[in-house]
Amino acid sequence: MTTTVRACLLGCAILFLCGCRENRFLPPPQDGVRYRIVYQPSHQADTGENFNEAEVSNAIAEAAVGVASPAVQVHKVWSYDIAGLHHAMAGSNTKVEHTSAVDDSGRISGYAYEIRESNKLQPDIFIALHNNGATKRNGCWGYVHEGDSLEPVNRTLAAFLVEAVCAAGGLENLGVHGDSEPNRNDYRCASTGKLAFYSLDEHVNNAPVRVLLEIGDNAVSREILLNPEKRLRIGRAIQQRLEELLLP
Repeated sequence: MTTTVRACLLGCAILFLCGCRENRFLPPPQDGVRYRIVYQPSHQADTGENFNEAEVSNAIAEAAVGVASPAVQVHKVWSYDIAGLHHAMAGSNTKVEHTSAVDDSGRISGYAYEIRESNKLQPDIFIALHNNGATKRNGCWGYVHEGDSLEPVNRTLAAFLVEAVCAAGGLENLGVHGDSEPNRNDYRCASTGKLAFYSLDEHVNNAPVRVLLEIGDNAVSREILLNPEKRLRIGRAIQQRLEELLLP
């Protein structure tokens, strides 16, 4: 074997290993065949002034679903305008009344409906999409559930996705955080006792990998979030980055 051929083979091996390195942190698909991804866009129409977080987040989710490869299964769960629920178009992900509570009429919440529908799909990866508010920061934040057995995996994935969103939307990378950090309302994880995001709680959501993205601020980032082209680019960037990590 000549020196040139040996060098070429070594180079190919290095490229192969580098290409595979990023996705080693993700567990294999549960069915052993194809990854299932679920997007949960915010259903909140009551956040921000003259701003519909649900419509913005849904546009990003639809853009992601629209570019999905046949090599993965991609779904969306959304309670927006669904009858027979309480807080189907409003409510906080960190408040018992808006999430795990059943109202006097026996209705479950919009959040509970979305997670129930997601669990039926048995996803490998669950991604919640929201917009932040009152932060005075034009950026993107990633959130993961604290104390989860796959918390390091979730943090790594969140970091990759935040990076992709920021590059596509022109936002500041504001890092990855635990879901108790916002320190608001009263929903708590039964295992840790910490304040938590209902939709990321392992006691509720059966997806092994779960990430929540707060994309922009409804005031500071308004121009970006209301721009159809920017939303399209952000959604596509999320899905494309996922597939880079998941597919060989």
